[in-house]
Amino acid sequence: MDMTNNHPENISKPIIELMKGVVFRENDEKLWQQLEDTRIAVRDYVRVLGLDLVLDSSEGYAWLKTREPDEGEDPLPRLVGRRQLSYPVSLMIALLRKKLAESDASGDDTRLILSVEDIADMVKVFFPSSSNEARLLDKINTCLNKIADLGFIRRLKGQKDKIEVIRILKAFVDAQWLHELDDRLREYQEKQVTDRDSPEETA
Repeated sequence: MDMTNNHPENISKPIIELMKGVVFRENDEKLWQQLEDTRIAVRDYVRVLGLDLVLDSSEGYAWLKTREPDEGEDPLPRLVGRRQLSYPVSLMIALLRKKLAESDASGDDTRLILSVEDIADMVKVFFPSSSNEARLLDKINTCLNKIADLGFIRRLKGQKDKIEVIRILKAFVDAQWLHELDDRLREYQEKQVTDRDSPEETA
């Protein structure tokens, strides 16, 4: 059975790339234009797979997310898996999202670029105090690598100590979540105090 009979021929490549992950306009202008031109057909096609197309023309990114089933509809198996984020990674994502909102509000450059040292200053208050700065930086870099794998940041070429926050983070961390961020950060701080005060396990 040819599933593309009722769809434009040029939706194949956009769909394949979307199945691989986030599609960015700046990475492939031709592919992006194909996706823009066929967005309705792509959305209809992926819907039968239990997916929704999320496309932001102003920011220049698109991805597929699991579609919530309609009332009375049985949910389909998930094609897009959920990732369980550790406390340090979720904390760092929250702080980067807040920093992006502050940058937007101030009207600064549309690109948000931070140094690893800047990020360390942002997060270290939430981590158990440690005299080993090198170990803390290693932990932060490990978290940043995981966040980069999620597509929320990228390291600048030739400047590995500099990272750019990708604006797609705005879509994953929505305005309502951001509004509640102060409460979430207080929870993080309370967890940090609890972890610090908890007795260490002995062998």
